[in-house]
Amino acid sequence: MGLLGSIIKRSSTLAQKIDAGTTSPIQRQTKTLKRLLKKAELTAFGVHYNFTSIIESSNLVKTFQQTVPVFDYDAMHDAWWYRALNEEHNVAWPRKIKYFALSSGTSGAPSKYLPMSREMIRAIRKAGLKIFFSISRYRLDQEFYDKDLLLVSGSTSLKGRGGYYVGDMSGINVGKTPFWLRKSSRPGREITRIPDWNKRLEEIAKNAKNWDVGSISGIPSWIQLMIEKVVEYNGVTHIHEIWPNLRVFVHGGISMEPHRKAFEAIIKKPMIYIDTYLASEGFIAFQNRPGSKGMALILNNGIFHEFIPFNDANFDANGDLKGNPTAFTVENIKEGVEYALIISTCAGAWRYLIGDTVRFTDAQRKEIVITGRTKHFLSVCGEHLSVDNMNQGVRHLQETLGANIREFTVSVVPSGDSFAHRWYLASEDFLDHILAATILDARLQEINDDYATERSAVLQAPQIETLSPQIFYDFMKYKGKIGGQAKFPRVMKNELFEEWEHFVSQHTKRNKQLIN
Repeated sequence: MGLLGSIIKRSSTLAQKIDAGTTSPIQRQTKTLKRLLKKAELTAFGVHYNFTSIIESSNLVKTFQQTVPVFDYDAMHDAWWYRALNEEHNVAWPRKIKYFALSSGTSGAPSKYLPMSREMIRAIRKAGLKIFFSISRYRLDQEFYDKDLLLVSGSTSLKGRGGYYVGDMSGINVGKTPFWLRKSSRPGREITRIPDWNKRLEEIAKNAKNWDVGSISGIPSWIQLMIEKVVEYNGVTHIHEIWPNLRVFVHGGISMEPHRKAFEAIIKKPMIYIDTYLASEGFIAFQNRPGSKGMALILNNGIFHEFIPFNDANFDANGDLKGNPTAFTVENIKEGVEYALIISTCAGAWRYLIGDTVRFTDAQRKEIVITGRTKHFLSVCGEHLSVDNMNQGVRHLQETLGANIREFTVSVVPSGDSFAHRWYLASEDFLDHILAATILDARLQEINDDYATERSAVLQAPQIETLSPQIFYDFMKYKGKIGGQAKFPRVMKNELFEEWEHFVSQHTKRNKQLIN
């Protein structure tokens, strides 16, 4: 093992001991909140909500929750962040914000401009190192630590907007890689600066044989495309012919489950999969131990977490917050309950409704899984079908039929006097749509009691359409969101779904004309 590998190996063991600590989760979170409040005490936001009084309170968390309201993006932007975008200093976080991350979003959602303070950049880098150090728990060979790390991120080519820069959050942070990791980081600055996804992919494929990659990191759908491109360009049958020492896949952004079957078809050796929760607003959680079903919240790294039960009492049919419901801390959450996540961060997000829903798989270890989005669920008649349910259904469909389903999206459509869910599946395999609908329907009824109840009442059987995966990628390109960190929406509603069906219809007509 080389010198760098030896240093990393020793550092990872030490980091785990230090990170374990002796304080409780709520103590770490309360300390984090107090640091955030003190740091932002003299900002315009801190003065407006009297952070000084909150800090001096005998019950810091309760006073904070009673004083500061919950904000979604529009409310936070319209009241505060627009001032930072106009280059005002000390708005919701000290000093001037130099970087704004464009939320990766889905192919139908407009991008959001999220402040990226230098403290947040450091926090994200620190969380990334925590992941790297935690790999020692998987008992890999010591030589692994000298292998290359391949990060398939957004482009690091940022756009200047006067006194600040905007770009992909991953692109902003890739440029801040610690100096001691830069030598082994791939694909390198020159390639990551290429804004065009396909050209960047081409360069990765050309250079792949020159690298000794031990771990890869990125969104599953784009990593899959990248590996397929490398395999095809180099004329091999699987990726381990190019990178024989590839052992670890650090993934996030979307669920790995619908992509696992296709991914495992292009690898040869067993892989370690590490799930991460890196949002445009900050690094929230990662899978830090073998065998874990969830990701451990990062409790002492510039983010204070709150949780509102995601139910009909607290959210309306559009996923908007109703009233001022109780928000829980890590101290009093429960396993199995679906929560909407609220965060306060070292970038000036305060009681910010991030838009994701989570469920605790281990309350003691504070481990979560992402179940979906507050806006991305189906409940036209009370079925409460989450993205997590959808992922499980598609995974079961693949296993049962032996099909490779690369992407999918779902919406509600009229069906007689009632409604049905219309599924579009991206697959090159032939699927019997009636059989597939029957299998999918049965699985969804098995894992979701509300869905089963409504299927026996007013909700009609699901409808399935199979499309070439290329249509999905073409739609993302059409929407200007392709590659790196972009994600296809699992749920489409209203105008976006109409636009999607029109796009599919036009694509089908063009193909028929070419055939004739």
